[in-house]
Amino acid sequence: MQHEETGAPADAVPAEVISAGPRKRPKPGERRVQILQALASMLEQPGADRVTTAALAAKLDVSEAALYRHFASKAQMFEGLIDFIEQSVFTLVNQVTERDGTGQEQAARIISLLVQFAEKNPGMTRVMVGDALVYENERLQSRMNQFFDKIESTLRLALRGAASAEGSATPTVDAQVRAAALTAFLVGRLQRFARSGFRRMPSEHLDASVGLML
Repeated sequence: MQHEETGAPADAVPAEVISAGPRKRPKPGERRVQILQALASMLEQPGADRVTTAALAAKLDVSEAALYRHFASKAQMFEGLIDFIEQSVFTLVNQVTERDGTGQEQAARIISLLVQFAEKNPGMTRVMVGDALVYENERLQSRMNQFFDKIESTLRLALRGAASAEGSATPTVDAQVRAAALTAFLVGRLQRFARSGFRRMPSEHLDASVGLML
């Protein structure tokens, strides 16, 4: 999981590579981080099937019981990845909305930062679009739905001011339409990225595409 330019908090899942040297007893919390890193790494494999706890344990060279000493279920492991996504993305989104700039500029920047996050964290992209959650607990998909609802709401707030400044007679409606279109566009780009085996980059012609909607 990469942190470069993602704005992830210092205490989020770090990107250190698990050492291949002599095995040492992990520090408190370190094994949890290693488990989440391994899960994210497995999700980055194009065409990967459902990740099982047996395969995850094998990758870490531990028993399945060892995994469950740190997470009560596989759903909790995915929740750890979703926590990382939410913390990383919304830290940056808040920075964008707190800066000066037009609503269109803020909206374009929010879409851009989400695309950048996805390209730097392809395994996370499969979680974001739900591909990795198909056979998992329904609450995980619900959390990702809420994530994109919050993104759309943030875009709507930014664009309402822009619509008012443009002299729109219905700024709220205009903002809702644009925010919904941008969010649908974003989800579509991320889905194409994941389902193409990470070959079709979501940043392809991004500025021009967003410009058409703004």
